[in-house]
Amino acid sequence: MTIGFCVRKRQRRVEQSTIDAFRELPVANVSDCMSRMYAGGARLRPIHDAQSVLAGPALTVRTRPGDNLMLHHALDIAEPGDVIVVDAGGDLTTAILGEIMVAIAKKRGIAGIIVNGAIRDAHEIRRMDFPLYAAGVTHRGPYKDGPGEVNTTIAIDGMVIEPGDLVLADGDGVLTVPFDQTETILAATRRKQDAEQVEMAKIADGSVERGWVMESLQSRGCEFE
Repeated sequence: MTIGFCVRKRQRRVEQSTIDAFRELPVANVSDCMSRMYAGGARLRPIHDAQSVLAGPALTVRTRPGDNLMLHHALDIAEPGDVIVVDAGGDLTTAILGEIMVAIAKKRGIAGIIVNGAIRDAHEIRRMDFPLYAAGVTHRGPYKDGPGEVNTTIAIDGMVIEPGDLVLADGDGVLTVPFDQTETILAATRRKQDAEQVEMAKIADGSVERGWVMESLQSRGCEFE
């Protein structure tokens, strides 16, 4: 296929039961269980009111900055529950999508869209209550000429996203869990979540112990007056 102008078939898609399980867990805890090595970058912020976890299989799009032709095609072929992840080069001078495209995505049952680039019609999109993350907002609209790629490997701020990988996002940001690591990371995150619930209960009843802080300071040679 031609590099820069191709549409591939997605070969795999994370299971719905796994998606549902991750939707109950904070993205920060998943990140901790991935050694804090993966992140979509601090610029990707929710345009909507992110009160819950966005979770779904990635449908990836790579597009030329300022052009959304391939994103339009992705909207047409996406399956319900997909998260469309767009690498638009991080460009903030031209919006990649706006209110009309979000309305299409919502009607088609797409779970959410993540754009490493800019969007527009932010006020209207907030009122639509559709999960959308972007790096910025601008009024200047896109072109529709290409080139671009659909369902190829992309990367955002060093985080690699393969088609069908698990995409997670909440108020803390965006994270991708590799397809073949989802069960391992799910089990680890559940253990961490359980441990945090125990810690929160101890804080509530006043039984939490913080001796480890002093021990850590002393082990590092900290001097006290």
